[in-house]
Amino acid sequence: MTIRIYNTLTKKKEIFEPLEPGKVKMYVCGPTVYDSCHIGHARSVVIFDVIFRYFKSKGYEVIYVRNFTDIDDKIINRANEMGIDTKTLSEKYIQEFHSDMDALNVERATVEPKATEHIDDIIRVIEALMKKGLAYQVDGDVFFTIERFKTYGKLSGRKLEDMVAGARVDVDARKQNPLDFALWKSMKPGEPYWESPWGKGRPGWHIECSAMSNHFLGNTFDIHGGGKDLIFPHHENEIAQSESAFGMPFSRFWVHNGFVNINKEKMSKSLGNFLMIKDVIKSFHPEAIRLFLLSNHYRSPIDFSKQVMEDAGAGLDRLYTLVERIEDKIGNPHLSNEAHPDNYWSRFCEAMNDDFNTARGIGILFDAARAINRIMDDHKDEWTPQAEMLVRSGWSGILRMGEILGILSQSPRQYFDNKKSMVLDKKSLDADEIEKLINERAQARNTKQWDKADRIRQQLADMNIVLEDRSEGTIWKTKE
Repeated sequence: MTIRIYNTLTKKKEIFEPLEPGKVKMYVCGPTVYDSCHIGHARSVVIFDVIFRYFKSKGYEVIYVRNFTDIDDKIINRANEMGIDTKTLSEKYIQEFHSDMDALNVERATVEPKATEHIDDIIRVIEALMKKGLAYQVDGDVFFTIERFKTYGKLSGRKLEDMVAGARVDVDARKQNPLDFALWKSMKPGEPYWESPWGKGRPGWHIECSAMSNHFLGNTFDIHGGGKDLIFPHHENEIAQSESAFGMPFSRFWVHNGFVNINKEKMSKSLGNFLMIKDVIKSFHPEAIRLFLLSNHYRSPIDFSKQVMEDAGAGLDRLYTLVERIEDKIGNPHLSNEAHPDNYWSRFCEAMNDDFNTARGIGILFDAARAINRIMDDHKDEWTPQAEMLVRSGWSGILRMGEILGILSQSPRQYFDNKKSMVLDKKSLDADEIEKLINERAQARNTKQWDKADRIRQQLADMNIVLEDRSEGTIWKTKE
């Protein structure tokens, strides 16, 4: 089946064919590690995690490079504020990034390079630009000559003359053009530095990604990704310096994800609505967060609110309840040799082939879940081999969809126990007290004290505890 991807460079969907048959080379800009990651970072990482998973499911060998920017003005300033060195600071937040992403069931990229590990590569690219007369040195700083790259602005759609007219010419009088950007920055007192042909200093931000992507993926590769905020100037500058240095097209496809808004407002520290991943995970199950982040098409913005998160959690509850139901009926529902995905899996792949449309894919996943529930309802009184075959086939497709989306990775028991713990901690509830009330209700039912049993059930409902009476006894679950 043909995969079509919207290419920011050409502003249209194009058929994806990798440069090298059977192999996909993808570079995605990772975080600048000076602070904790927020929910906007999570959306980008989760989206490209799903793209990574989907390509692999289609049999491609994927080389996925996601970098860490571990030297930058923000890192230096934050390290100085905290009274620590930049390496200690960056390592702290790299570890926190991995902790957050592991919790969100994000697979590790094939390679996760750090900028400071590729200083030699960075110097090599700058030297190539210097030799071609495309960069110049001033007082130990090196700038890219933007006017020499005739197609500057082709990614963002901006015209160079308009950008120059709107620029502040007094930003740095040493520049030949106000839009020329730094490739190498000379050392300032107290800053970390590396030796270079232009003196002691450190790399600019844009050149880091050009050097690292070139080191691992070559002069030209298949996909470059990141958030829409990186289109200009970061990705525009990457194209300019990479294509100038190597004389070849840089990335063939450019993929950019939309922003996360908070209660219909742009997320910003000034508004006090900056949501860190480590905090969101305390309130909502990580798989519910993934389901939310994938519930809109990746190019569209998405709005975070308590209600949409509760809806995502409720949807996930329904899926895990289905797993539980299948386990009760036919045992472990995981794939057997004779089970083949049904047409829901095919429809899911059609959605993913159309520019990785996870929103449509999730709808198909829930369609499949409803279909399996109907089969089990229709055969409640008479379970047949044909019904079991249909359930196993449908479940095979759901498992594959869940694997791509990064959900349904736990057993129902693990999932509901985790949710119980989260809700109990959040509401300061005691599991022993809940069990005691459930036992009192059971005794009331046994002695036909129906009013008392109903009062206890309502008391538990007010505590967001949901009861399910089964033949083997009453079980309880929590709702957010």
